[in-house]
Amino acid sequence: MFLTIITFILVLSLLVFVHELGHFLSARKFGLRPEEFGFGFPPRAWGVYKAKNGKWKTTKGNKKVDDAADTIYSVNWLPLGGFVKLGEDDADISPDANHFHNKPIWQRLVMLLAGVTMNMVLAAVLITLGFMIGLPQVTEDLHPSARISDQKIQVVSVLDNTPAALSELKIGDAIISINNEDLRNSGHLQALTAANTGNELTYVIKRADVVFEKQITPITIEETGSGGIGIGIVDTGLVKYPIHIAIWEGVKSTGLILVAIFLAFFELFKSMFGASTLSADIAGPVGIAVITGQVVRMGFVYVLQFAAMLSINLAVINALPFPALDGGRVLFLIIEKIKGSPVKRELEGAIHYIGFALLMLLVLAVTFKDLSRFSDSFKALWQAIVG
Repeated sequence: MFLTIITFILVLSLLVFVHELGHFLSARKFGLRPEEFGFGFPPRAWGVYKAKNGKWKTTKGNKKVDDAADTIYSVNWLPLGGFVKLGEDDADISPDANHFHNKPIWQRLVMLLAGVTMNMVLAAVLITLGFMIGLPQVTEDLHPSARISDQKIQVVSVLDNTPAALSELKIGDAIISINNEDLRNSGHLQALTAANTGNELTYVIKRADVVFEKQITPITIEETGSGGIGIGIVDTGLVKYPIHIAIWEGVKSTGLILVAIFLAFFELFKSMFGASTLSADIAGPVGIAVITGQVVRMGFVYVLQFAAMLSINLAVINALPFPALDGGRVLFLIIEKIKGSPVKRELEGAIHYIGFALLMLLVLAVTFKDLSRFSDSFKALWQAIVG
């Protein structure tokens, strides 16, 4: 459990820090001197900066630094990511030509979207590294150079009110054998199941690192018209590529995941504002912590894949045109470009403040839902934290 906590902190810190690093590097590229660039969140523990006399100095604690000639590089007490003070929230317009508000709109746009870009780059790097080690993938239509190990048949969907659902099979379960007969692939499993419609079969299932048996009787599935237990299955394995192919596959997979996440958000918003029922599951901090624990038990490469997915999700969420998010700030830049003058700083600040408050309410609501969904897992996690 301690490893789960450490992994959760490291993954979250990496994603947020890389995001803020994107803002910082692009700001420096355009001549800005951000007031502070910190690892973790305040209060500040320690910092280093270049003073007005040209010497490098250190500072301890959260006291105000008056003699800094450049950015304060700080380490902060809450090790969850990082932050950068670009000056985008300053209400007063500074006469400094290198202040954020005095930069051309296109440069401000680049600075605001640099964090999103860095999260996408990080995801591609993590997936590429995973393909160099061996990443879990569906084993169909792979590049000829792929080397596959640890092949298995995994459940990717479970139909309601079917033998599989009643037997509590879950997405991600691996089916090892049926009636002591080892399975070659998903086609073999389907044929064996269909041939035994109406007969009770013994399924050997592996879930994470636990192996168990289930007695399940196949039936004729209405949706397919053939014998089955009500699951969707795919052949998966750990897929490894040579370095040059791994890079291309990493970039390609990142793009495909990005499209899939955009489509998922589209369906989510359509459900929220349309007549259809909202069926999407959203995990908050508690849910992510619990899922992290499950991924850690599966192995390092699964942590890489999970971190890459989170990084892409963070990029997509931040790109949404919602106040307080990077996409929301970009929306105000577009309005400024159209009307020829910026929106009043006070009004924009108030809108971002309201947007932030709404986001915090959403986080609280999702956290409450997580506590209900993952109550047992969260209790174990909390007990490990407090001892």
